[in-house]
Amino acid sequence: MNRSIAEPVPLYQIAADAVDLIRAFRVSGEVSFQDVTPEQARANYLKACASNGLKPEVVADIRTLDYPVTDGMASLRLYRPIGVPADVVTPVMVFIHGGGWVIGNLDSHDSICRALANQSCATVIAVQYRLAPEHRFPVPLDDCFAAIQYITTQASVLKVDPRRALIGGDSAGGNMATVLANDPACQALGMTFKGQVLFYPVTDLTASQPSYQRITCGFPLTARSMHWFRDQYTTEDQDWRDARLSPLLHAEGRKQPPLFIVTVGHDPLADEGIAYASAAARAGSEVAHHHLPGHAHGVLTSAGKIETGRQLLEQAAEFIARKLNTNC
Repeated sequence: MNRSIAEPVPLYQIAADAVDLIRAFRVSGEVSFQDVTPEQARANYLKACASNGLKPEVVADIRTLDYPVTDGMASLRLYRPIGVPADVVTPVMVFIHGGGWVIGNLDSHDSICRALANQSCATVIAVQYRLAPEHRFPVPLDDCFAAIQYITTQASVLKVDPRRALIGGDSAGGNMATVLANDPACQALGMTFKGQVLFYPVTDLTASQPSYQRITCGFPLTARSMHWFRDQYTTEDQDWRDARLSPLLHAEGRKQPPLFIVTVGHDPLADEGIAYASAAARAGSEVAHHHLPGHAHGVLTSAGKIETGRQLLEQAAEFIARKLNTNC
């Protein structure tokens, strides 16, 4: 049945801690990202993250720094965990925010990065890449690579150890995180990824997985939303099977760094995330896969209202601490 002309997923099938937010979204008219301009979508997203996200934790140090990219500069933000002496070199987690390559910034995911830093005892460095459609593929991905290069060359100043590193991100950020985690060029820079943390990542930009047919209305992120994000990020002649866009299509037989991955059932990205975890496991990779059938995309940026999101951050932090051998 085509859900674009049918009823949305019934509220009773939505997780108890998430149903109020979904009900409110439906009552308000289901205005989503693709229904407004990119500028308005960015503003709306920041408001939602501020309203629904975790309260920001105090960290030992927070600094926003500029780093060079092609034809300009971009920003990153360093979060040093509380309780770690200033002169101690720590492991590092590189975090890449989601938002379909179009929305989101350092502020939208600030509380997530604070929590991950304190709970993992690793320094978290969040990356602000330039956004589409002003900067289409591969600019955002190239910016993230440039950030890794900057972190590696400035490691002694930043008091981080790039040989004890982990990379992660949500949604589009998870896409770029796993692409870079498996890119030998990052290791050639001196960054050794001991693991990757992916929250409901984009892994197949061909949009061919069955969950695109299931999630067509009733949620902030639907198949139509993802088609809109894809149109903003890529050009009309882009081959969506490119490994930098659709890592799932190139994952079979490729052993990856240890993987912590979250998928949610009410998400057009659900099936590609599940398939990505399965392919990694078949290739002999260590995989910790958490599937939440009753939740929707964005549970992490709504962790202030959705208790499951807060719990997932704790589990991710435990994974990070274990892989980076911190003293939490």
